[in-house]
Amino acid sequence: MIGAIIGDIVGSRFEWDNRKAKDFDLFTSECSVTDDSVMSLAIAKAILISEDDYSDLSQNAITCMQDVGRHYPNCGYGGHFYYWIFSEDPQPYNSYGNGSAMRVSAAGFAAESLEEAKEISRLVTEVSHNHPEGLKGAEAIAVAIYMAKTGRDIEEIRKYIDKNYYPMDFVLDEIRKDYVFDVSCQGSTPQALKAFFESTDFEDAIRNAISIGGDSDTIAAMCGGVAEAYYGVPSEIREEAQRFLDKRLMEILVSFENKYPTNSR
Repeated sequence: MIGAIIGDIVGSRFEWDNRKAKDFDLFTSECSVTDDSVMSLAIAKAILISEDDYSDLSQNAITCMQDVGRHYPNCGYGGHFYYWIFSEDPQPYNSYGNGSAMRVSAAGFAAESLEEAKEISRLVTEVSHNHPEGLKGAEAIAVAIYMAKTGRDIEEIRKYIDKNYYPMDFVLDEIRKDYVFDVSCQGSTPQALKAFFESTDFEDAIRNAISIGGDSDTIAAMCGGVAEAYYGVPSEIREEAQRFLDKRLMEILVSFENKYPTNSR
């Protein structure tokens, strides 16, 4: 959970000013919490208040994303999602944007099986991003997080993603020079996952994600959730990131992590 938030905060200052390298300060005064963190925590809250069978999760996802999201109207929502957040009758709008995958990390951490990770992902995603690619991007991140937190080897996770979601037939060094801003799931989720697959530890995963450019905060948020589940998060990085969260967001994070602690290797 905190891994996605860290990726978002670190990447926030690079979204419109890409850094195509791995040498940079993780946190500066130019960093901020964006919609990636706000919506990730909204989904976490929805999971926390839902029934054990998740029969009310979709409605809770709508309620929590609107309730939490309306407190942060200028955090970076896309145009269609901004309308959805403030709508009196929010409906799915066939989106394949990476907003579905950036916010889904709580699904992987809460799930007790691979199938449950997929189901939770679907329930919190289809309320807005009901395009097949939007659903697939979110599910791929949730599945990778579930596999990572349950002790699967990084190569086993990569093979599963390669077989079931996206071909992992590229390396970051090959795409870094020419990769451009892309807010679609299909154009950013594979890259975020590859940043994790090429990593050696949590911080390295975040640096990999930033180094390819593009939609930096979202790519790093997607990558960060998986990296947290696999490696854990160094305490000093966690503490620095938490300074960017206000009381409302911090309370959700603490409540979620108390119920679903990260069991990383």
